Amino acid sequence: MKQETKKNPEFLEYVLKLNGDIELKEALELSLKRIDDLDIAQLNKIGLKTYEKGKWTVHKILQHLIDWERIWCYRAITFARREGTIPEAQDQEIMGENSNADELTIEQLVNELRIVRQSTIMMFESFNEQILKTNCVFFEYEMPLYTIGLTITAHQIHHFNIIKERYVPLAN
Repeated sequence: MKQETKKNPEFLEYVLKLNGDIELKEALELSLKRIDDLDIAQLNKIGLKTYEKGKWTVHKILQHLIDWERIWCYRAITFARREGTIPEAQDQEIMGENSNADELTIEQLVNELRIVRQSTIMMFESFNEQILKTNCVFFEYEMPLYTIGLTITAHQIHHFNIIKERYVPLAN
């Protein structure tokens, strides 16, 4: 399925750029491989350090990925089933402040992210082409439903890049 949109906001351009020129199925499978390739020992060495005061720990970043993947999947289901409700906006900062991610181990968080991703893959595989092309309009976004899946993978790419660039140096 070619990545076409009816409206191409800056957000969606960024999503498509991060994923590159690959199909949704491949993007989801690659994202799961990247979860499996995380260096748990290295993340454990980082611990609860942050590269700047007020920034999230790696634990909170992983929890953020888990939470937002679930939110985007809820949105996908709402549109796929033509339920009619326009999903509400959520505040990532409030959610981050109120998470207990720093009490969890990196292993727990990575395992949960892996399981959530596997579930996401199964959900998107269950959608037929008509569902995947369903037009989704909410907030400032308008996109075909399959790009919600690409948003999930791009979100992971974005945050894994931040971890690599800003947090991994803290492990040394």
